[in-house]
Parts: sequence; C-alpha cells; structure tokens
Amino acid sequence: MAGTAELSEPVRYRELQAPWRMVTVVLTLGAILLAVNQLFNLQLFGIVILDTRYLYALAGVFLAITFLTFPAYSGAPLARTPWYDIALALLSAATSGYFVWTAERSLLEGWEYAAPESAMWASVVLWLLILEATRRTGGWVIFTIVLFFSLYPTFADLVPGPISGFAQPLPDTLVFHILSSESSFGIPMRAFGELVIGFIVFGATLQHTGGGRFFNDLALSLVGGFRGGAAKVAIFASGFMGSMSGSVISNVLTTGAVSIPAMKRTGFSAPYAAGTEACASTGGVLMPPVMGTTAFVMASFLGLPYIEVAAAAAIPSVLYYFGLFVQIDAYAARRDLQGMAREELPSLKKTCAEGWQYLLVFAVLIFIMIGLRQETLAPFYATGLLLVINQISRATRLDWPGLMTLAEGVGRSLCELVALLLGVGLIVGAFSATGLAGTLVNDLIFLAGDAPIVLLVMGAVTSFIFGMGMTVTACYIFLAVVLAPALTQTGMNQVAVHLFIMYWGMVSYITPPVALGAFTAATLARTSPMRSGLAAMRLGSVIYLVPFFFVLNPALIGQGSLAEMAVLVVTALFGVYLIGSALQGYAAGFGAFGSTPLGLALRVLLFASGLIFAAPGNAGLGLTHLHLALIGAALATPCLAYARIQRRQSIAA
Repeated sequence: MAGTAELSEPVRYRELQAPWRMVTVVLTLGAILLAVNQLFNLQLFGIVILDTRYLYALAGVFLAITFLTFPAYSGAPLARTPWYDIALALLSAATSGYFVWTAERSLLEGWEYAAPESAMWASVVLWLLILEATRRTGGWVIFTIVLFFSLYPTFADLVPGPISGFAQPLPDTLVFHILSSESSFGIPMRAFGELVIGFIVFGATLQHTGGGRFFNDLALSLVGGFRGGAAKVAIFASGFMGSMSGSVISNVLTTGAVSIPAMKRTGFSAPYAAGTEACASTGGVLMPPVMGTTAFVMASFLGLPYIEVAAAAAIPSVLYYFGLFVQIDAYAARRDLQGMAREELPSLKKTCAEGWQYLLVFAVLIFIMIGLRQETLAPFYATGLLLVINQISRATRLDWPGLMTLAEGVGRSLCELVALLLGVGLIVGAFSATGLAGTLVNDLIFLAGDAPIVLLVMGAVTSFIFGMGMTVTACYIFLAVVLAPALTQTGMNQVAVHLFIMYWGMVSYITPPVALGAFTAATLARTSPMRSGLAAMRLGSVIYLVPFFFVLNPALIGQGSLAEMAVLVVTALFGVYLIGSALQGYAAGFGAFGSTPLGLALRVLLFASGLIFAAPGNAGLGLTHLHLALIGAALATPCLAYARIQRRQSIAA
C-alpha cells in the first residue's frame, strides 16, 4: 500500500524533537482509533459520527502533522520545529475542528450553496492550508497545477473553446471546494477514509516489523542461484515490497540498496542493474493483492469492491513481470552470467521458519478480502494479528522506541498522502463546479474523429505527460474525470479504461526525460541517469503495450469467458516471450541471434511476430485471435529456427 506517495521532487523529513514527536504519535494513534471506530461501526461513547465530520477530523489531524513533519523550504531547519510551522499546525487543527463542529448544521442548512460568513472565511483558510501542504509534499509542479485548477471556476467563462465553463465568484468557489462532497472531501478523500488508511497502516507495520527483509531473503533463496539470479531476486523482492509500499521511489531505495550492488557484482552493467530495479519497483505498484493508493481511489470512482479492481489487474501485472523476467534471463544467458554463490544465499527452510508470520498475515489478509469480501476491515485484522505475533516472538519484538518509530512512520506516510489527496481533490471539484467534465467528453470524442484507437493514443500521451509532473494518484484522478468518460462513451470497458490510465501514468517512472524511478536507481548504481532510463525503457517495454491489449479485449482483465481468457493469456505470454527475446537478441531454449545484419533483421521480425501474437483479435483489424496467432507463428518460426541453428554451430565449433 502507499507507504509513501510518489513525489515529483525529493522531500526531506524533519527529525522531530521529543515533544513534537510525541504529539505526532498521539495524533496518529488517535486518527487510527477514529478510523477503527468509524469503519467497524463501534460507536465508542455512544456517538455516531457523520462521514463528513469523520473526513474533516482526519484532514485536521494529518494537515497538522504535515506542517510539523515537512519543512517549508530547502533551507528550513530540520533539527527543530519553527514557530510558523507550529502555528500552521494549530491553525489546521482549529479550522478543521470548526468544520467538525458544524458538520451536521452545514448538511441540514445547505452551506455548500449558502454558507454563513464564518464558514466562508474558514473555507478560505483551509483552502490555503491545503495548497501549502500540497506544495510541501508534492513539490512546486503539482502545487501549480492544483492552484490553477482550484481557481479555474472563477475565470472559466473567459477561456475559449472546449474548456470554457460556468464561472462563479471566488468566495463561492472556495466554499464549494471545502463544503461540497465533490471536491477536496470528495472521492479521493472518501477513498482514503474508507479504504486506504487501513492498508497504509498495514504496509508500514509490515516493513517496520521486518517484512521487507523477509521477502528479500525469500526471493534470494528461491531464485538467487539461477543465471542472472541477483536481477531475478530484484524482480521478486521489489514486486513484494512495491505491492506493500505503493511507492516506486521508496521501493527503489529500500530493495535497490541490496539488489543493485549484487547485480553489479555478478556481471550486470550498472545501467542495466539500475534499469532492472526501476522496472521491478514500478511493477510492484501494479501488482495485487495490495497495489498502490491509486487502485483504492479507482475502486471508489468505479463504485466496485476493491478486490474486483485487484483481480482485473492480476493478468496485466503477470504479463509485465514475465516480460521483465524474460529479458533478464536472456541478458544473463547472452553474457553467460552465473547465479549468486550458494554461500551468499539464505536457506529457504530457515527463511520460512523465521518469517512464517508474514506469510500467515498475507493469507489472512487475502482470505478476509476475497473470502469474506471485507476489504475495508481486512488490513486492520491483518495488522492486529501481525503485531500480536511480532510481540510474542522475542526475536522480532518491538521495544517502546521501536513502537514510537512505527507510529511516527505511519503518521508521516498518512499525512503525506492526505495532503496530496486533498490537493488533487480540488482539481476534481473544479471540473464539477464548472460543468466542464460533461462537455469535455464530447469535445475529445469529436477531436478523435470517433476513432477509439486515436482516443487511446491521445490518452496514453496525456497520461505520460501528466505522470511526469504529478504523482500517479493525482494523474489518475485528473484523467478519470477528464478522459475516462470519453473512452467509455466509445464503448470501451470501464474497468479496462481506468487501468489503462493508471498504467500509462506509471510509464513516466521508467521513461526519460524524467524517469524518476530509473534516475533514483542510477544514484545507487553510480551510473548515468539517462543510460539507466534507456535501459529501463527496454526492460519495461511491455508496460507500453499491455494497456492497449486489455482495453481492446477486456478478457485480459478477466472480463470474458474462461475459455477466451485462457487462450488470450497463453498467447499473450508467448507474445511477450517473443518481444523480450527480440529486444535482448536471445531466445531462451533456442539461442542468440548475433549482431549480423541478418540477425538484426530477424530480431525485428521476431518483435513484430510477438506483437501480433499478443494482440487481441477482433480489435478493429478484421482478424480473429486465431488468425493473428497463425500469422505470428508463421513469422516467428524462421527466426527461432535461425537462433537454434546458430546455437548448434557455435557448440560444434
């Protein structure tokens, strides 16, 4: 889960002094207790809390923690908490407290449309606090975007063309942002309060109690001894960790610190080591059962149980990791790289014996999510079980300082995410306030000429551009409002469309000129960021293709008959194998293509055959899936035969 939100620029945390650290811990535990009371419907002290009152309370707590934790600027003091940050924290608590106190009256009297003067001024203050919190956690790029769109309703009538909308005065706009259920306290914040908070607590607890080390050791013991084993460990370990943390950057920094030196030591070039880690960490956010924050927001947008979103994401994530695995294996085989030495690898039996509780907790989490269909409550049960087991075991028991560190880490993760969600909620509110969301859909369809594939390409490019300057969650929320309705109106599957946007929002983490995931890994590998980004693009190439495949045929996200799904998955896997083999110049089981003009030409042909094999049939090409598979097989056969012949000749020589 989203242990830390993905950031558009590095963020430094303040090391809080004892009194403020205790305040942060108490506020965090209080917010978690409030969430447990609300979601389990405990009605502690006989009080039933309105949903709006609950969300205002969470916002007040975590905005206050944001100002205590995140410094205002790069040169701000880190060893102490300045007076102005304390003042902003108190102001956040007081302003949110006002809305908590007046929540019922606001609902009954319709303050969203006719707010008293006190509510109007409180809305202005809270809007400013949200903007500042967004700037501190998300950086200047996302702050500028949020500020522009939050003010957009005040000048929407002056904007020409398809993005023109209904204008309203500034006070009315800010009241709408704070008091309506369609802006800051709309879908993103509701998703946080109802789903996300539990999984963040679970992910942070899992990491603080040794889960990250266990999954890394498990991957080492399973695949570390195979050729290219160090890189394959990175794939598995980063996949596990990314699914827990939901953050590409923190995943790279956590698992990459171990995997990148191991890859370099066993023969991988530094750019390839960095690219592998970046791709593995990026894919972790797309991998069930937990995935990242965006998946929970998506479930709220679609009005579906989270488990259905996770199930839909299963096959695409398998294809992505399979493509990465194929390329790593081919790279290692072509360079005759060996696995890690046996003495470097932990024992599988010992690893499982020492970390069985993590497997048990995941099993409980999945059972409650899938078997009992209670995804809201599942992470709280799993977290409670993990803490009980952890404290019973002397080897993993957390002492008082350890528990304090855990609570502080949870609070930091939660406040960072709340600040960003409140900010991007302003973007959603702007489109709702102006009525632009509905008209823009028709304009986009008109621009695309009623051609779905053109609209998909437009959506991919837009998602990539926004993904460079915004977090994945912010990018997704914006495009879910603007682009998704246009795509679904052309007849595309709604779940597939939302996953398409999410996937293309992730692409920027491994694609230059930004490629934050690859650039972060490059610093660990001590190599060129751009070369690492280009290596990551090649290794993660499947992420550019798979979204088009599952949008054009939703059977790849489980939306179809069992027979159709089975055929599509098998052919897609083989297609991905061919694509990965072509990119690396080596086909596992057949051999290398060499660097001759003929070998290079056959690699191009093999890549084309892989695309045809993996592409779904009946996607506007006038060909069935069987036709495509036969064409792909006809193109791939001479390529693979050539590689086989080359291998036999090299052995004979």
